Amino acid sequence: YTPLPLVNLQSASLCAAGGCAQAEEDDPALFRGSGVCKWFNVRMGFGFLSMSSRDGAPLQTPQDVFVHQRKLHMEGFRSLREGEAVEFTFKKSSKGLESIWVTGPNGAPCLGNERRPKSAQKRRSKGDKCYNCGGPGHHAKECQLPPQPKKCHFCQSISHMVASCPVKAQQHTRGSTEVSMTYILSSTPVHVEASTKSFYL
Repeated sequence: YTPLPLVNLQSASLCAAGGCAQAEEDDPALFRGSGVCKWFNVRMGFGFLSMSSRDGAPLQTPQDVFVHQRKLHMEGFRSLREGEAVEFTFKKSSKGLESIWVTGPNGAPCLGNERRPKSAQKRRSKGDKCYNCGGPGHHAKECQLPPQPKKCHFCQSISHMVASCPVKAQQHTRGSTEVSMTYILSSTPVHVEASTKSFYL
């Protein structure tokens, strides 16, 4: 018999409610700082803050504080812009100073960088389509039109869904046939008589 580890129910319920960051902020081992973003790699999702004030006291020499995009208080794609003003809580670790929670001035959301990695741009361009009206630039929950009848997303017909779309099935069958014929023609040797010699194409 192996006894199960004890679980702090209060901490578990707090994290379940999204309050882990707030609980960490209340940790007496944490410090408060303010400054600006020194640099931030948008593609990798991390960078450094330049801390100019610690626990309300200005620093003679700014200190670097590591920041990861998961610690940023903002909606959507999380990033920082170089020189952006920030306030944060941080801790000391074996690697140096690490931020725990980063906000804009007075607890406002961070502004972020307008740049996006190419992968995020591709995901966004594919996702910006309304499944209610079929229009681009918004999602169904933001659509101004009333709920539209469900329709096939492949041919836009309201008589069936995409899983049973005859147009899609026909194109798929045609494409498979073309691929099969191409394979047969390319893999079958063809004898051609030229004078008295035969050779392969």
